[in-house]
Amino acid sequence: MSNDQVSNASAPNAQRLLWAGFMAIFAAGMGFGIRGGIFDNWGAEFGFTATQLGAIGGAGFTGFCFGIIIGGVVCDKIGYSKLVIAAFALHVLSAVVTFMANTPQNAYQMLTIGMFIFAFANGTLEAVANPLVATLFPKNRTHFLNILHASWPAGIVAGAVVGWVLDDKMGVHWKVQLALYLVPTVIYGFMFLGQHMPKSEASQKGANLGEMFKDVGILGAAVACYLLSMFVSGPLAALFGLESFPAWVGYGVGFAFLAVVGVITNFSIGSVLLFVLFVTHAMVGAVELGTDGWIANITGNLFTSEQGKWLLIWTSAVMFSLRFCAHFIETKLGLSPVALLMVCAALACVGLQLTSGVQTVGMAFFALTIYAIGKTFFWPTMLAVTSDRFPRTGAVAISIMGGVGMLSAGLIGGPGLGFGKDRFAAEALQASNPAAYAESKAAAPSKFLFFPAVTAIDGKKLSDAKDAVKAGKATPAQKNIVSADQAGDRATLKADSFIPAVMALVYLGILLYFKSIGGYKAIHIEDEIAAEQKST
Repeated sequence: MSNDQVSNASAPNAQRLLWAGFMAIFAAGMGFGIRGGIFDNWGAEFGFTATQLGAIGGAGFTGFCFGIIIGGVVCDKIGYSKLVIAAFALHVLSAVVTFMANTPQNAYQMLTIGMFIFAFANGTLEAVANPLVATLFPKNRTHFLNILHASWPAGIVAGAVVGWVLDDKMGVHWKVQLALYLVPTVIYGFMFLGQHMPKSEASQKGANLGEMFKDVGILGAAVACYLLSMFVSGPLAALFGLESFPAWVGYGVGFAFLAVVGVITNFSIGSVLLFVLFVTHAMVGAVELGTDGWIANITGNLFTSEQGKWLLIWTSAVMFSLRFCAHFIETKLGLSPVALLMVCAALACVGLQLTSGVQTVGMAFFALTIYAIGKTFFWPTMLAVTSDRFPRTGAVAISIMGGVGMLSAGLIGGPGLGFGKDRFAAEALQASNPAAYAESKAAAPSKFLFFPAVTAIDGKKLSDAKDAVKAGKATPAQKNIVSADQAGDRATLKADSFIPAVMALVYLGILLYFKSIGGYKAIHIEDEIAAEQKST
């Protein structure tokens, strides 16, 4: 970064805090990357279906929502340091709980709880890092938030390399692999130790919680509360070893939180633009993180497990590199943050469509490069837009936005792609070999949202079929099972591509809105106060 950019920082220790936040999110990305590579280990060892694996992976997102929203609300009151200590302890605890998964009887619950705690720790850290960096670099938020979040793909690369070396090459047990994310955890703990961290702009101006929530209002809170109700009815029950809670329990909890927001904001409707950004970020979470959780598994099925990991490493390396170029794109190419988001959404759609039809590893690298370029700027640029346009919300709006994205990834993206794999693969096997499907289908049906339930291919039998094909000893039925699984992967990616297509249209609408009001620009609390006084 240039000296001019650093000189714009609002604190002398800004660089150290930036890189401490970088290492914290790196630890989260590394854990995510390792976990994505051991899905097949869990499926083979415990007999999980793709939907079950998606739900476990989803818990690795949903806990994030609670960490980042709770942390975002209290960070300016209790201080960032206490949240960093809490996140460090939770990262260690998540490893302990996950390692308690030893039998098919307890594995689903222990892995789900462990992933939830892991995600809660990640969310707590982002409740610190996002508003901290936005406060430290108020004149160039898009650039520095992209640098901060370059740590996520860097962590995924590290996790994927760990999986490639320790899993594919050395056959090391998955528990040893997963434990390695504790190394960057210790590092970020030391980097944050003893550092003074400034409060957000809104907190410095003396804004209270009700004022911070005013722009979020009923509309914005409704997005988060709806996803919260889904979590309570489903994944929360899984943490207690239950299949689900009644739907009314989830809706009751969601409505209660919505009522609280209404009371503290005097029932402010909130900003329509912020509501649209929240909904769009839910799609970002589903298409970026939900897809990332499956991409190594899917491409590994289409080619080999090792090639799937290399493809994940490549796409993450592309993201890591490009996130350092946001300032260049914004200033030299003249793209506003919203225009950048629109272009990225279109590229992500094209990339997923191309990936669904690849037949060679070379074409897979080409297609996934387009997808990687597309998804690179989604998450940090959405945070930057929210910080630029709604400074009065302090840490609240960007924390809720992060929570919405992660909840969507955990409740919709990860499980949805797993359900899609189950559905499309089962349909393909039924069409090609009904007898093989009857012999290999799972004991219980897979369910997702309002879609009709489907009886998937059993995870253990799918793993056996893959091993038999790899050894050259597969029966015709086993070959049909593997072919159907690959067909399911391709159909899932094609369906996934429609999400960024919708996002591109939304960003186009936002771009036209800004054009109608004179163009996109960052605003500050003083600007909002002056505008309100003028209108009064």
